Amino acid sequence: MLRMSPLGFVPTMGALHNGHISLVEDAKRKCPLIVVSIYVNPTQFNDKEDLKNYPRTIEADLALLNKHLRKEDIVFTPDDKEVYPEEDKRIFSFGNLDNVMEALNRPGHFNGVGLVVSRLFDIVRPDMAFFGLKDFQQVAVIKSLVRQLKLVVKIVDCPIVREPDGLAMSSRNRLLEKDIREKAPVIFKTISRAAEMIGDNDVPVIKKFVKSTIEKEEGFRIEYFEIVDDIDLIPVSNKRSIKEGKHYFGCIAVKAGKIRLIDNIKIPLV
Repeated sequence: MLRMSPLGFVPTMGALHNGHISLVEDAKRKCPLIVVSIYVNPTQFNDKEDLKNYPRTIEADLALLNKHLRKEDIVFTPDDKEVYPEEDKRIFSFGNLDNVMEALNRPGHFNGVGLVVSRLFDIVRPDMAFFGLKDFQQVAVIKSLVRQLKLVVKIVDCPIVREPDGLAMSSRNRLLEKDIREKAPVIFKTISRAAEMIGDNDVPVIKKFVKSTIEKEEGFRIEYFEIVDDIDLIPVSNKRSIKEGKHYFGCIAVKAGKIRLIDNIKIPLV
């Protein structure tokens, strides 16, 4: 049988929403055949309770995909033994990507991402793989992984999809308590204002504004807000550190009640 090329791949951990569907639709536009995987990867959770509580909605996920996939497209739902037939002890080095933001708050997380993505790529053998930019650091890590392993797969990063009130779509949003969910749009509203401030304010002032504005809301605590380049994710401490020809993003992690949310926004060059 002839291979339909390019083969597109959309890896997910389930609990699907319109953000995932936007990846599926982009993949369909670019590829005559796509594979969508649903697999909650244990190696990327450094918190066992987080793994235990991660939403699993396989029946709803399959029903949603059935509305969007073509007859020839494939849904792949492996179990742990299929992804890891034996213990995978590989250790990756992602340079500075291992030393900032998510890596500091979730030790071992990105090594687990490297393990599962490389295994899924081995199994699926895609030509193109589609990832959402909400997980900004993860996309940078996966691009680094592809370079390290010399994989012949194109990584396609896709824009963040937002709720009508601005909150970045996430499988974790459904776990938010009602009052926290109502206040959660403050995150995007604040980082949007921060991006506008770069022309007249230096980085420390902007970071102070972001922290004070979000933490005014009861139940919200910032883990980090950093302005970083999009390749090595090196944080800038002041505007003098911003270099022409590079792209910069403001990246944030917020503990909203009991749930951890991340988001990011492009910072215009000054």
